[in-house]
Amino acid sequence: MKVRKLHDLDLSPSGASRLQKELAPKVVTGPPLDPTSINHVAGADVSTEGDRAYATVVVLDFPGLAPVEVRGFETELTFPYVPGLLAFREIPAVAGALEKVETPVDAVIFDAQGLAHPRRMGLASHLGLFLDVPSIGCAKTRLVGTHDEPGREKGNATDLVHKGEIIGKVLRTRSNVSPVYVSIGNHTDLQSAVELVLACSPKYRLPETTRQAHDAANHLRRGETLF
Repeated sequence: MKVRKLHDLDLSPSGASRLQKELAPKVVTGPPLDPTSINHVAGADVSTEGDRAYATVVVLDFPGLAPVEVRGFETELTFPYVPGLLAFREIPAVAGALEKVETPVDAVIFDAQGLAHPRRMGLASHLGLFLDVPSIGCAKTRLVGTHDEPGREKGNATDLVHKGEIIGKVLRTRSNVSPVYVSIGNHTDLQSAVELVLACSPKYRLPETTRQAHDAANHLRRGETLF
């Protein structure tokens, strides 16, 4: 997968925050995804241990969700752990794994925030700016914003709002189970993002893209076979 040349990542936390503000206006919200044009969807996740990051990307066929390719990349963590700036810790590893992917991918779902971020620049938006395919953030927890609780049935969703702006959806992907937080990464709209996450979540709370990437990242960290 093509990842365009990234900016300098050797920044201080204050410099990283300023860069997020500069990049945020470049995010493109839309157009809607056409599910009939999606043949492969990818998921990305990172596992860390000590000063090492282990990133994996899984590519699944769509809508069947069978794995067709798994790639991993290990690197040193060089940026400190700062809430709101986690992308700067994880992007080098995730970009390295994405660059190894050979299967044509039509969308990437990141285990991360997209626009649901105080500066509208979570990893899914940040890295999405450097990809040629739509990106979506699907996070396990809320970083910022307020929301009503969605209905208990699968498919129910409520708006995630921050400073008067809808920045994502709080989506129930499994009945009577905690929701996930879906937001635009880049080059898609929010409704399409929600629909794709739901389509990738036939059984569990997390979409198969995230579940399988998470398992692969743990295998990579333990030195085991990825696929």
